[in-house]
Amino acid sequence: MKFSLFSLGLPGLFSLVASLTISEINGPAHRSPYEDGDVTNVTGLVTAIGPSGFFLRDTTPDRLIQVSNSVYVFTSSSTTIRGNITVGDIIIIDGRILEYRSSRTYLFLTEISAPKNLRKVSSGNKVEPVVLGKERSPPTYRYSAIDEGAGGVFAVPNNQSLYSVVNATLEQDKYGLDFWGSLSGELVKVPGPVALSKPSSFGDVWVHGEWRVTGKNSRGGLTIVPGSSGADANPEAIRIGSPLDGTKNEATRLGDKLEEITGVVTYAFGFYTVLPLTALKVRSNAEPSIPPPTLVKSSSTCSGLTFGCYNVENLALSSAHLPQVADHIVTYLGTPDFVFLQEVQDDDGPNNSGNVSSNQTLAALSAAIRERSGVSYGFAVIDPVDGRDGGQPGGNIRVAYLYNPEFFTLRNPNLGSSTDATEVLPGPELKFNPGRIDPANVAWTNSRKPLAAVFDTKDGDKVFVINVHFTSKGGSSSIQGDARPPVNGGVAERQAQAESVASFVSKILAEDGAAKIIIAGDFNEFTYVSPMRAFDGIAYDLDIVTSIPVEERYTYLFDMNSQQLDHMLVSYEITQRDPEYEHVHVNTWNTLEGEVSDHDPSIAKLNVFASIHEVMRGSSHPGALELGP
Repeated sequence: MKFSLFSLGLPGLFSLVASLTISEINGPAHRSPYEDGDVTNVTGLVTAIGPSGFFLRDTTPDRLIQVSNSVYVFTSSSTTIRGNITVGDIIIIDGRILEYRSSRTYLFLTEISAPKNLRKVSSGNKVEPVVLGKERSPPTYRYSAIDEGAGGVFAVPNNQSLYSVVNATLEQDKYGLDFWGSLSGELVKVPGPVALSKPSSFGDVWVHGEWRVTGKNSRGGLTIVPGSSGADANPEAIRIGSPLDGTKNEATRLGDKLEEITGVVTYAFGFYTVLPLTALKVRSNAEPSIPPPTLVKSSSTCSGLTFGCYNVENLALSSAHLPQVADHIVTYLGTPDFVFLQEVQDDDGPNNSGNVSSNQTLAALSAAIRERSGVSYGFAVIDPVDGRDGGQPGGNIRVAYLYNPEFFTLRNPNLGSSTDATEVLPGPELKFNPGRIDPANVAWTNSRKPLAAVFDTKDGDKVFVINVHFTSKGGSSSIQGDARPPVNGGVAERQAQAESVASFVSKILAEDGAAKIIIAGDFNEFTYVSPMRAFDGIAYDLDIVTSIPVEERYTYLFDMNSQQLDHMLVSYEITQRDPEYEHVHVNTWNTLEGEVSDHDPSIAKLNVFASIHEVMRGSSHPGALELGP
């Protein structure tokens, strides 16, 4: 290479760069040391061709594997490609070195733009992909050194630094972003791929191949689990994008086994992605297609009643999926004695009419359940102020309860309004029953207010229930984006919301340390993240209490991860009564077309009857049961 000021780390000062190898263009960090420079006489082997460019591999690869030996060449001129180059050609080009991204929240992609003076050296050269899992294997646990230094990928506070600004030397054996970045532009083979997701609206699918993974659940997906630094969110997974030949990927389900994939690594729309040479194909479907019904059954005796929890995804009177929701509650949850519902819309759904009542919606759901099971549910709900609780515009989503009146009766009913704050009274009792918790708190702005209620069981004892649907993760950045740790949208609001609910629960326990309390719903947060820690020593996660394996704790699919947004927490008294708990994966296992909601329901069997003297209560807040991994 001829000497230039670019080699002194001063990119962009001059426009002319001496001839460079592809490895030198990429450099050892995320961004090229020759960014914005015009380069001449770049020699490379054509490994793949796309609609707007082609991929070149260095003919003299660098032995330092943290440096990518390949690069994408972008051209807006199809004539540059058509008829001039084919896979297996070795060519020489001139062009400009650019760092491209379509959004400032994404990482950069090093590319050579506007190639010119294309000269063909030879044709018919052998093109072999790098075999992932054999020649190179992605690391698990960590995405970047910045995350690790901050306390993990879900650390709070987040968005403390930018990957592209730090631009550190890649450590591909330690960090997922560095690993995939060290393969940018490279032709790779993914042997033995397993689908970790359903297809996106563009047909993209997340997979892992035959390499070491963590968080592997029994279905074949990868679950967010405790890691060496915070939580392990599976950086070893890779997205499969649109095929370069214009074909369409086959639809997948979680756990499907796929045919071997060969394609090129790029970065697009916030993620490292393999663009396959041709469409991915399903080799075998995961079985069973949907899970069997729950084994958690109500005993209708002192050994326990069943409590279901289900985010029913924008359920309105006119919703086509209302009968399927009823089917799920009856067939897969066994018609629980009590159900926590989230995302119930008003009766005319997204029609922005000013109506806020959901009575017809809940009555229709109850009737559909009765037709299928013979159980006649009562329901309890407080309608929100129009347009104040977030969700789909016009829909006015809220939380609600279904309950079997054979086992539950609302205790001293005194319905609060949408703006009334219920309070804990001596006894303990509730000022409004049902009533909303702290609805004027700014933490609940444009978010669902939690609904508290107290019910008498058939033997005259009482159980407190709190139904939550915390602020969504809207506004989050990509887990493979520039902000590190990634932006966790709404986490400050969820922190304040969790603290508000935890404070309310503490007031009940201050009146009666043996009170039976259930807090359930869509918390929109992971167990390992700060908002959920607000309940430590106050309420206890049934996943932990019942020893569900960490890999099986999921109710939602997002990007590469099986993850848990929906939780059920209980007071200490209930933990001492042999609870049972299960997540029923009737939606995450299903096809995209077959899913009824984007969340899985859960069900618990809990003994909430009158106090049992044989239970040794001990301390009300044992550290051994604190919320955590």
